Amino acid sequence: MIFNLFKSKPTLKELIPKGFVDIHSHILPGIDDGAKNIKQSLELISEMKKLGFSKIIGTPHTYPGLYENTNKTILKSYEILKSKLNFEIKLSYASEYMLEDSIIEKAKNKTLLCIKENYLLVEMSYISAPINLHEIIYELKINGYIPVIAHPERYYFLHNNFDKYLELKKIGCLFQGNLLSSTNYYGSYVNKTFEKLIGNNLIDFTGTDIHLISHIDAFNKKIKIDSVKLFEKLLEKNFYFK
Repeated sequence: MIFNLFKSKPTLKELIPKGFVDIHSHILPGIDDGAKNIKQSLELISEMKKLGFSKIIGTPHTYPGLYENTNKTILKSYEILKSKLNFEIKLSYASEYMLEDSIIEKAKNKTLLCIKENYLLVEMSYISAPINLHEIIYELKINGYIPVIAHPERYYFLHNNFDKYLELKKIGCLFQGNLLSSTNYYGSYVNKTFEKLIGNNLIDFTGTDIHLISHIDAFNKKIKIDSVKLFEKLLEKNFYFK
């Protein structure tokens, strides 16, 4: 028992289950702040396969005024990548949508790209929520979408207001935590919030949010959370998207 108390934590890569499905990545080339070209895309995918991933969903940002992606630009990038892929791994595509007014019209038109069925990956600014956040979530819901909020542990404005997380869950949001948050990659506050969310059974799925090869390197880091068993059970939930 004493030995276990002082046993070294595993690295993140040691905990990735074989056949893991990544529902949040920026591997599609040349359309956001992720992979800049096919070479970078293939390098990231190759390393993810080595980690045991069986499927990767490319989710480039759609953020009017910054990343002006459309269904057409995303599909084109995906098709180019698929045509150059020379090893076996499943690829799919969707988008990570900024929660802002234009998403409402897309929801009404049923043109949003989902990670599976009606599961929609969305994000907010790290420093503040949109003023009409509840209205946007409501519109997504009544139009048949299930909002999956990306990396909730990284929203600094929520760190000292944990009840807001409970509020988001109450109005029908799911949470997707970033795997690297378990390693302190984004800092101690993010790490502690991530562990608290896991401990309260508030995280529904996980993703890499991978942009760069340095994110792959971070999988060699030891995890910095105590709830290892809960974290491992959480990773299994992603098999829903296989």
